[in-house]
Amino acid sequence: MSDKIQYINSSAELATLFSSTTYVAIDFYADWCPPCKAISPIFEKLAGQHAIDGIFAFAKVNVDNVQDIARTYSVTAMPTFLFFKEGRQVAVNGQKMIQGADPRSLGAAAEKLGGLAKKRVEAAST
Repeated sequence: MSDKIQYINSSAELATLFSSTTYVAIDFYADWCPPCKAISPIFEKLAGQHAIDGIFAFAKVNVDNVQDIARTYSVTAMPTFLFFKEGRQVAVNGQKMIQGADPRSLGAAAEKLGGLAKKRVEAAST
């Protein structure tokens, strides 16, 4: 498990993450889901490459354990990846969500948000 990924166990934890982080990528998964297991190492690798404390976080939500969050965002297939800016769901590269184990789309979305996060860091340090 990557220490760059936060496991969300309640709506309160998600609210705290949204209030403390500009960009958030969330992997909605289930333990019994083979495609979720297949994409998990890729999500962890992307988190290691792009996560920046307080600016860009990677999180996982187990849909069986935290069903209210899955319902809130209409997650019906696993895995589903959603992206947020300042607590609001946003489309990345024209996609509001990525359903299924799609490493290319997931990588492109992480790359895009990672670039935006880096720009924020650079702007803050000038």
